[in-house]
Amino acid sequence: MGKSHERIDGRLRTFIESQPVFFTATAPLSGDGTVNLSPKGLKGSFAVVDELTVAYLDFAGSNAETIAHLRENGRITLMWCAFQGPPNIVRVHGRGEPVFRDDPRFTELLGHFGDFDPTRNGLRAIILVRAEHIRDTCGYAVPFMTYDEERSLHGDFFVRKDDAELDAYFQKKEYIGTSLDGLPGLPLPLPPATF
Repeated sequence: MGKSHERIDGRLRTFIESQPVFFTATAPLSGDGTVNLSPKGLKGSFAVVDELTVAYLDFAGSNAETIAHLRENGRITLMWCAFQGPPNIVRVHGRGEPVFRDDPRFTELLGHFGDFDPTRNGLRAIILVRAEHIRDTCGYAVPFMTYDEERSLHGDFFVRKDDAELDAYFQKKEYIGTSLDGLPGLPLPLPPATF
């Protein structure tokens, strides 16, 4: 049976912080726009900021759909599944915003991620999400799966790029500065890192 929660604390917080992967879903306002669903991971790249606010680090990639959708309308859902232990699914429905590297809040928000190395994965933004509805459900149909280890390919590739090289990488990608549906994506040129 599903249950709604007033805040992210206690057992709920422990559950989401212990999951090695979560998923984000966003969509443009246009009825025929592209819905985006993305897996997120990398140990230490997710943080509970307070009982109604979560954040995750947004890294270099081949598109910027989440950023574009959040810039347009702010709607986002995050989901965690229990692949080990008791069955559970948690969803946080809320409003999100990308906090870019030149935003005065960026450095303070980065402090919520402990000893995560922000220079390794082409960090381009922090996604800040304010929960509007928090719900968990049974997850009885989610299979058991084991977590083996982190993949190092992403970090190994982007750790070698300085800000100029990272910006050049983004400039070459068709769907970084603009989304699949033509919405503004990652603002370019990329602001320099202050971390």
